[in-house]
Amino acid sequence: MSPTVLKKLKLKTRMILVLGLVSAFQTGLIGGFAWYYLSDSLDEEIGQRALMVAKTIAAMPEIITGVQRRDVDSLQALSQKLAATNEALFIVIGDHNAIRLAHPNPDRLGHSMADDDGDTGAIALEQGQGYVNKALGSLGLSMRGKAPIIDLAGEEIIGIVSVGYSLDQVRSTIARYNLVLFTVMALMLLGSVAAAIVIAGRFKRAIFGLEPEQIARLFEERDATLQSVREGIIAINREGIITTFNRTAIETLGLMPETRLSGQPITNVLPESGLPKVLGSGEPEFDQEVWLKGRHMIVNRLPVKQGSDIIGVVASFRPRDELDQVSRQLTRIQQYADTLRSQTHEYSNKLHTIAGLIQIGATDEALALIGSEVSDHQALIHLLLEAVPDPVIAGCLLGKYNRAREMGLKLIIDPGSRMMTVPEALPRDQLVSVLGNLIDNALEATRQQHSSGGEVHLSMSDLGHDLIFEVEDQGPGISLDDQERIFEKGFTSKPGINHGIGLHLVRSFVDRWGGSITLERLPQSGTRFTLYLPKRPTQSMSVVEETDR
Repeated sequence: MSPTVLKKLKLKTRMILVLGLVSAFQTGLIGGFAWYYLSDSLDEEIGQRALMVAKTIAAMPEIITGVQRRDVDSLQALSQKLAATNEALFIVIGDHNAIRLAHPNPDRLGHSMADDDGDTGAIALEQGQGYVNKALGSLGLSMRGKAPIIDLAGEEIIGIVSVGYSLDQVRSTIARYNLVLFTVMALMLLGSVAAAIVIAGRFKRAIFGLEPEQIARLFEERDATLQSVREGIIAINREGIITTFNRTAIETLGLMPETRLSGQPITNVLPESGLPKVLGSGEPEFDQEVWLKGRHMIVNRLPVKQGSDIIGVVASFRPRDELDQVSRQLTRIQQYADTLRSQTHEYSNKLHTIAGLIQIGATDEALALIGSEVSDHQALIHLLLEAVPDPVIAGCLLGKYNRAREMGLKLIIDPGSRMMTVPEALPRDQLVSVLGNLIDNALEATRQQHSSGGEVHLSMSDLGHDLIFEVEDQGPGISLDDQERIFEKGFTSKPGINHGIGLHLVRSFVDRWGGSITLERLPQSGTRFTLYLPKRPTQSMSVVEETDR
């Protein structure tokens, strides 16, 4: 069968054919060897038996005396009797010249033993040694054993004995064995084909019924997918050996481009990876912040299971600064959107009111409303320009002020607030995200208690070694039980989904910067959050900032 035709067959059929042919070849080879070995062994066994009988007869006193006396009659009778006793085809006795003194065919008496096969018995008569040979004589193909006859004194070779066994008997014996042998070979072949069918079926199920070409295509697609993913990916097996990685993993970890990770223990390459822990526990871990090769990473670890057995772990990771950049952009867009929406809504209402006052001729009231609006905004802008020169923080507060007015609430910034010495190392996007989350939570809590007219108070101070922010709301307050869990990811007291993230992010940032945040329930109602941020960050945050730069 040509390779082209073989490739067109399905994998299961190919495996059955190949395994069947291999089994047939092996069975035939073993059977042929067994047949040859059996035939050769039987020939040797018959030859040794003929030689042993020949030596035994040659040592019999009656034979020795009969040869010395050339007593043909007694030797003839004795040879026939011994041939029948030993089930031999013939027993021939000759003198020292190899002249027959006894033979199954009386007509051949007195003639040379060389008449049968050309063998004069020189080895036995001249060298005094017994031997075995195979020859075709007057009685057919036989295995012969020949031994010298030595006189009773043991000094002179006086004759020779030739004992023959028909090889036709050997062939009939081999034929009987062959029947058993071929039967066993056929059963072995059938068993091998059955085993090939079972093995091929199990193998096909193990590879989900896919053909080799499909597996090759999937492997190429998998490799292309791995290389196209912009997250680093590393997989280990149950022994903790790296089996899979992509180019992004090499680049993200700062390794040499030609580095090959496959086959290396994960503990040697990334001792801090945490993959052996997941391999032991079997519990997935998502969005974990870790340090790998001196870089702050966001890591996901997922165990790979085969049934209930854990056979490995896959990890994906990317630098935190990439996520921070996306977060920064989203935060700014959100701030701009909130500010524009608030201002649009608020000024639309004010313009409608002013237009109505003018239409009814209440110009003084219209002018007063315009002056009040300008006065409030001017006071806020003046305060922010004097106390908060940082434009990002000032813009955030202005946006939250407008957001509060849109909700029918007031955001009151303590006139004595001062935030002049914000350290350059402090990420502005993360700071406004933290401050914005605290204010948004305060506004939501206040709105629960006051549909309109509620107030949220903010005070800021940069005196001493810390930046201090205090946010007070007029909400229902936070119970003691909830105070223990308020910063947990996903915990919220608000209805609906997509809550429980803001305060968790606040706490994460504060912890990384080395600050602290406290909360207390106010006597009447509401909650006060106090945020402390040191002007000098912790060592870990310094490393992050240096990496970001």
